[in-house]
Amino acid sequence: MSLGLRRGLRRIVDALQLGLFDALEPVAQPTSPAQSAPSPPPPPFPVDPPAAAPIIEAPWRHRAATREAMLDGHGIAFRVVRISRRSIGFVVDADGLTVRAARRVPLREIDDAVQEKRRWILARLVEQRERAARALASQMVWRDGAAIDYLGTKLVVALEPAAAVGGGAALAASPLDAPRRLVVALPRDAAGERIQEVVQSWLQREARRVFAERTAHFAARLGVRVRRLSLSSAATRWGSASADGSVRLHWRLIEHPLATIDYVVAHELAHLREMNHSPKFWAIVESVVPDYREVRRGLRFAERR
Repeated sequence: MSLGLRRGLRRIVDALQLGLFDALEPVAQPTSPAQSAPSPPPPPFPVDPPAAAPIIEAPWRHRAATREAMLDGHGIAFRVVRISRRSIGFVVDADGLTVRAARRVPLREIDDAVQEKRRWILARLVEQRERAARALASQMVWRDGAAIDYLGTKLVVALEPAAAVGGGAALAASPLDAPRRLVVALPRDAAGERIQEVVQSWLQREARRVFAERTAHFAARLGVRVRRLSLSSAATRWGSASADGSVRLHWRLIEHPLATIDYVVAHELAHLREMNHSPKFWAIVESVVPDYREVRRGLRFAERR
């Protein structure tokens, strides 16, 4: 084979190899100015706009929330507390929802329990929100002429700087057809915070006096011994009792009628005989407060400011 023929064959093979490897490489497209895609033709029938996303109310969030859930479209952020107990418990208060469960209970079971209890939880959360709204709307304006609750009746605050009253406030004698007055030894332009301090101090003194009288009365009837009686400002309880004979009563009970105070006192003293809410316990309460069911219904929805 001549030299010229061999060179010609080599050029043909090189050309074939170059074409083969070029086919394996990505082909670069030439750049060109962007062109807008043609609009699709309109459909031959009316089309509803996309459905709006459901409006989900801002979540009820516990101030110490550790977990979240969606309950019937409502966002809930709740607190999980690990304690020694067999069942899963739920508490709804001013802070939000708290779920108490044993350490061995997995979070999956807690989430399932929250879903199963969702109607009760949402109802209680709504009640708490409405209660807070009512409390905000009815906030006391502490001034001369303000009305306060005392043993189920209204007292009118009367600021009299020259009044000689012990402790800064005292009930004044009033005609039968006139509202009772609580005379407060403060100037007419006294600050609301100062008026509130003096009036609530008087209410707490009255609470100690009345609660002590009613506790002694029911302790004798129930045959129990109260070793200590103290006032409480608890957020969720009107009263509590311990097995050692200690009793605590919320001082704002003094705002309610005496029948209500008697029920709460009898309830807590009955716990000194039965530390539970068994039928035997309620029989003890009924033995000294026969109409306790009616009183209890009225107290359940009472507001505390």
